Amino acid sequence: MKKVWMGTCLALALSLAIAGCGKQNAATNTGAGQENPNYSATSGPLTINPNIPDLEVLDKGPGGVQAVSAKSLKLTEEELQKIKEGKYKAAIVMHYSGTDYMSAAVNAMKNTFKQMGIEVIAVTDAQFKAEKQVNDIETVLAKKPDVMISVPVDSVSTAGAYKKAVQQGVKLVFMDGAADGLVAGKDYISIVSGDNYGNGVLAADIMAEKLGGKGKVGIVYHDVNFFVTKNRSDAFEATIKEKYPNIEIVTKGGITDPNKGQEVAAGMLTKYPDIDGIFAPWDVPAEGVMAAARTAGRNDLVVTTVDLGTNVAISIASDGIVKGLGAQLPYDQGVAQAILAGYALLGKEAPAYVASPAIKVTKENVLESWKLIYGVDAPDSVKNAAAK
Repeated sequence: MKKVWMGTCLALALSLAIAGCGKQNAATNTGAGQENPNYSATSGPLTINPNIPDLEVLDKGPGGVQAVSAKSLKLTEEELQKIKEGKYKAAIVMHYSGTDYMSAAVNAMKNTFKQMGIEVIAVTDAQFKAEKQVNDIETVLAKKPDVMISVPVDSVSTAGAYKKAVQQGVKLVFMDGAADGLVAGKDYISIVSGDNYGNGVLAADIMAEKLGGKGKVGIVYHDVNFFVTKNRSDAFEATIKEKYPNIEIVTKGGITDPNKGQEVAAGMLTKYPDIDGIFAPWDVPAEGVMAAARTAGRNDLVVTTVDLGTNVAISIASDGIVKGLGAQLPYDQGVAQAILAGYALLGKEAPAYVASPAIKVTKENVLESWKLIYGVDAPDSVKNAAAK
């Protein structure tokens, strides 16, 4: 995801020969953690980056609703002017922060709201704790936001707090999954995510390619009620079983804490010393799998995951333990979330579930992929790894 970490830098194979992706749309010009100088607070109409490939989106949202591509979203200059005249306020209530993925997503929301003339009055970090997120929501509601963008840590235990927001008249846009019992078009405007299922498919395809179509693999999965990470693991497992009969899934282990990936992977490597590969649901637990492999002297282990963070990018670029992944487009997903908040303020009809296309990332295209995903060049650490 991030992560998702998400959850998230979720699908179809893309042999990226990206041309012209360095120049982002004026509304989508910020990478992870920094503002792109091309950003303009006055340009319009507002869309996500038009250079993103037009790929089929495989993901389905709650209730099996088919995702609509984020590239279909748009606010005209006239609509932007109406929103600016409303002098609205927005709150961003996150499940966690501090990763490349989350920095890009939050920066996108901030910059896009700036272009829309919407004041961001709060950005919170629940540290993956449902009880903290409930408190965050209640604190934010006291500031009377007009719109709220949020990622529920747990769709059930946080539902009551989100229902209070609905009762207060706050327009909700969810990222990655909705709170339990809330209905699209009634209680919230939409959900925005990456193509989580598609990214799980990509991770399985890369695994199979690197193993030569045969071997034994394990799955580290996210053992909480979190819609998008479940989609990724389900897609990886289904793809291996349906497409690669000579690859056996010999073990699965759940995590509730993203930092427990090393512990779970170490157990897998002890119990199955001949295992060939392990899938992790996003880059943070994948880093733990890498650490467990090194400790066990298994530098030959093949790891695939979802979301392009710095550490997994270095591993991919250097032909290390992580061989590839399916990537989300966190910045452009953040732009889409802000656009949908605008839909809500205008009373404009919105799709119930929106996803960005999945991007296949391997050693061959890791630098180009970073540029597409974050809108800036890859860090020197990744460039140096690719140059070796």
